[in-house]
Amino acid sequence: MFTGLVEDIGTLRSRQRHGEEERLEIVTNLPTDTFVLGESIAVNGCCLTVTSITPDSFTADASSETMRVTSLARVAVGDGVHLERAMPVNGRLGGHIVQGHVDGVGQIERIVKDGKSWQIYVQIPATLRPEVVAKGSIAIDGVSLTVNEITANGCRVTIIPFTGEETLLTKLSVGARVNIETDIIGKYVRHLMNFKGASQTSGIKDLLQQAGYITQEEP
Repeated sequence: MFTGLVEDIGTLRSRQRHGEEERLEIVTNLPTDTFVLGESIAVNGCCLTVTSITPDSFTADASSETMRVTSLARVAVGDGVHLERAMPVNGRLGGHIVQGHVDGVGQIERIVKDGKSWQIYVQIPATLRPEVVAKGSIAIDGVSLTVNEITANGCRVTIIPFTGEETLLTKLSVGARVNIETDIIGKYVRHLMNFKGASQTSGIKDLLQQAGYITQEEP
C-alpha cells in the first residue's frame, strides 16, 4: 500500500529482458541498507518487488502483465522514475490510498503554466473515466493528485510548485504516456453497482432503478 507521495526520483540503470518479462535495475538516493528483499516499492506508480540490493540501487522484476498494461516498457535506460516505498502501518496517509495497481495508461494532452503552478490535461482511457470524479483523487505515474476538472477526454490536475520540483510531471512532453490508477473507492462502488452474482438476477444499480431511485441510465 502506498500514499502517492514520491520519495525519490531514481534512474533506470539497466534492463534485462527475459521472454516477456524484464528485470529493472534502478539507482536511488533512498537508503538501500534499510531495504529488505521481497519488499514492495512503487516505480512510476507500479508496485514491484525488490529482488536484489546494492549500496546505490535495487532490482525489481516486471511481469509480462506489468509490461503490457503500464508505461514501464517505454522507460529508457537513463530516464528518471518516481519511487515510493510501501507505507508502514503506523505511517501517515499524506496522499490517498494507492495500491500500485495500474489501471491503464493515459496520455499528456496539454501542460499550461499558471502563475507558479501548472495545469496538466490528461487523456484517460474511456473505460476508466467513470471512476474519475471531480475533486476526487487520482494517481498519475504514482503521484497522488486531486482531479480539479473532468474534461471530454479525461481530467485536469494542478501541479503546485513543490510537486513540480519533486516530481517529473511538469517535465513530460505532450503525448507522453503515464500510468493511471483511479481511486480504489470509486472502483469498488462501480463494481458493486453493476455486480450480478450467482444469487442475483440484477446488480445494485438495476435494483435501484426498479425501486425508482434512479430514473435514467448512468455510466
